Amino acid sequence: MPRKLRIAFIHPDLGIGGAERLVVDAALGLQKLGHSVDIYTSHHDPGHCFEETRDGTLRVHYVVPPFPRAIKGKLHILFSHARQLHLTFHLLSPSAPSYDVYFVDQLSTCIPFLRLGAHTRVLFYCHFPDKLLADGAYVDGKARPKGSLLKRIYRLPMDTLEEVTTRQADTILANSKFTARVFKEHFRSITTVPRVVYPGINLDAYKPVVVDANDSDITSILSERPTLLSLNRFEQKKNVALAIEAFARLRKIVPSTTDSSLRRLRLVLAGGYDPRLMDNVKNLESLLDSANKHGLTYTITTPSTSTVALPSFNSSSASTPGEPDILFLLNFSTAQRSALLTAPSTLALLYTPTNEHFGIGPVEGMVCGLPILACDSGGPTESVVDQPATERTGWLRRPDSEVWAEALVEIVSMSGEERRQLAERAKNRARDKFGMEAMARDLESALQETVAMGPVPTPASLYAFLALFLALLVYLVRALV
Repeated sequence: MPRKLRIAFIHPDLGIGGAERLVVDAALGLQKLGHSVDIYTSHHDPGHCFEETRDGTLRVHYVVPPFPRAIKGKLHILFSHARQLHLTFHLLSPSAPSYDVYFVDQLSTCIPFLRLGAHTRVLFYCHFPDKLLADGAYVDGKARPKGSLLKRIYRLPMDTLEEVTTRQADTILANSKFTARVFKEHFRSITTVPRVVYPGINLDAYKPVVVDANDSDITSILSERPTLLSLNRFEQKKNVALAIEAFARLRKIVPSTTDSSLRRLRLVLAGGYDPRLMDNVKNLESLLDSANKHGLTYTITTPSTSTVALPSFNSSSASTPGEPDILFLLNFSTAQRSALLTAPSTLALLYTPTNEHFGIGPVEGMVCGLPILACDSGGPTESVVDQPATERTGWLRRPDSEVWAEALVEIVSMSGEERRQLAERAKNRARDKFGMEAMARDLESALQETVAMGPVPTPASLYAFLALFLALLVYLVRALV
C-alpha cells in the first residue's frame, strides 16, 4: 500500500486560470487518495479564485509578501522572485510544518532553498518556460523577439536563474508533449527529459446544472439563444479577438441558412480578469472596440461573489442592456462555468490561443460533450481529435477568422444525431485520458518516486551560490523599492 504523504504545493498567485485549475485539481485528487495537502501562495483573493480554495475544501496558506507585484507595471519577474523567496523562508521557519515533498510549479526560484533548508525533495511541474513568455505569446519554430538592449540585460540573469533553479528539481514533469519538447530545446543544460502528466479535471464538477430560478448569477447568463462559448483569461496572448472576428463573419453567413434559430446566435466570452494587470485591462478594451467595429452589441458582467468591480473605459465602448450579441463574463464562478458548458443551447466551445502549452478548456468542453474549435498547434493537438471524421471530437484550424467561420458553419449545422455521436466520443476521451483520477494517480507515482530518493545531500558549493544570489536579490529590491 502506497505511503500517505505530507505534500506542500507552492504556487505564486492562486487566482483563476489554467495553471491554478491544475493546482486545485491536483491537490483535490491527491487529497482524495488519502494524502495530506497544503497550498502556499503569495496572493489569494477570495473574490477572484476557485471556490475550493475559499470554502475549506483545500487548506490554503496565504503568506502576504512585503513586496509589490510590480512598480508602475514593470519588474514583474524580479518581484515574483522576491515574493516567492519570502514565501519560501516562511516555509523554512522553525514554526512551519514539515513535509515529505514539495510540489512547485510556475516559478522555480524556491527549489534550491527548499532542498537546502528543509533537506526535502522537490517535484517541479512545468506549464511552460517563463523565459519564452516574457515577450508575449510563444511562436513555435520562430526566434524569440530580442526586445530592447535594456530588457535583454534585465532578462539575462532572470532567464539564467530560471534554468539553474529548475535544474535543481529532483523530478520534472510537463503538462504536454509539446511543452516537454520546448523545454528540452530551450533548457539545454538540463539533461532530464520531463515526464508528461496531462492536467486532469474533476468530472463531477461538470455535471448538468439544475437551474435555480432564484439564482440571478445563473439565470442572468443563460439564454435559449444558440450560444458559442469561449473560456479563456482576458490576456492578449489568448487571442480571444479571433473568436469575435470569426463570430462576426459567421453572422454574415447565417442569414442564408434555413435554420431561423441560428440567426439569433450569441457569443459568450468568459474568463479570469485581473484589473491589477495592464495586459488584462488593455486587452478587454481592445475586445470591446472590436465588438463595436463589427456592430455587435455586448454586456459585461461578473458574479455576485466577485470583488472585482466592473471596468469602465474612456472610449466609445458602451455596454448594451437586454439580449446582447456578446456577453463578457469576468471571473465566472464554478456554477456559472458548469451552467454554460452544459446548457442545451451551447453549440460549441471556442479555444483561441496558438501554441498553447496544454489548454484545459478543450478538455472541459469535451467532458460536457461539446464540439471543440481550437487552433492547430500546441497542446490542443494532443487533446482534440480532428481526423478521421469518425473519431472527431473537434476541429483544429489555423488561427484565421475566415477559416474559423467556415468551421463554425459546419459545427452549427450538425444534425442532432451527428452531435450526439460526437458528444459520446468527446466524453469518453475526456474521461479516459484527462480525468482527475488519472492525473492524481500519475502525480502520486511521481511524488512517491521523488520521496524514495531519500534526504537531500547538500554540497558546499550550493551554499555559496544561494548566499550570493540572495545578497544580490536583496540589494536589487532595496534599490528599487
